[in-house]
Amino acid sequence: MIRTENLTKKFNTRPEDGTLAVDHLTLNVAEGEVFGFLGPNGAGKTTTVRMLTSLIAPTSGSAIVNGFELGKQNQEIRRTVGILTEAPGLYDNLSAQYNLEIYANLYEVKDVNGQVEKYLRMLGLWDRRQDEAGTFSKGMKQKLAIARALLHEPRILFLDEPTSGLDPEATHLVREFISDLREEGRTTFICTHNLDEADRLCDRIGVFKSSLLVVDTPANLRSQVFGRKVVFHLARMDNHWESQIRSLSFVKEVRAIDNKLLVTLDNPEVQNPEIIRLLVEIGAEIQFVGELRHSLEDVYLQLIKTI
Repeated sequence: MIRTENLTKKFNTRPEDGTLAVDHLTLNVAEGEVFGFLGPNGAGKTTTVRMLTSLIAPTSGSAIVNGFELGKQNQEIRRTVGILTEAPGLYDNLSAQYNLEIYANLYEVKDVNGQVEKYLRMLGLWDRRQDEAGTFSKGMKQKLAIARALLHEPRILFLDEPTSGLDPEATHLVREFISDLREEGRTTFICTHNLDEADRLCDRIGVFKSSLLVVDTPANLRSQVFGRKVVFHLARMDNHWESQIRSLSFVKEVRAIDNKLLVTLDNPEVQNPEIIRLLVEIGAEIQFVGELRHSLEDVYLQLIKTI
């Protein structure tokens, strides 16, 4: 659905000594995938989106978006993608409805009135349809911009900070909507600083700073960076139990903290039962077992530190 090969963008002066914004990005995003693009401010995320939506040209490299070749079929790319930019860019002196009608006509939507009503209702703006967009709150403008990005039913949706400025109810609505798009087989490419949002929504995540540092599922990124840590909560702790658990060949690390054993494993689903059997044999009373879950924020910060 999205495939890039050494996609590069330099700004200012000559290409050979310009400011490098995106450095040889090679990436594949599958059809129907929700892909998260994470990185600090100035990392090149927005520049990447602008290239992939054919708003700006790359300095070098290539990309295929929805089967169309960047640089040769730009008009076709623009027709089949939707984009939500960080700044909504609405016509403030026009009504919400008229804002959407303008874009629906530009995209040659067949049922303009029907599509405009559909998304205004879906995003809770129908009762304010005749109000000027300039009178809307930041969150309402964001919802109107999301509606604008969806009017022509794009196969690929690029969202730059989609829930920025939204209240909790509207944020939930947008997240549910993104999940619905996945069920429909549409592809969503999200740039966000909201790591909890990325963790909830994204099938895979790319951590980016000019170049791509890593791409994987949130669960695999946690495992790669921190390993998988299982906590065995015991009724009491014996000084010898830690060393006995460490003697198991598959245990990577073990620490005793109060009445808990913190054990690092590669495959807890397979290895936990053997640890439990050993603990029972040596007289430990197991109260419960849980996996220590690092947040995606922990993973992201650890990865960025390595740069």
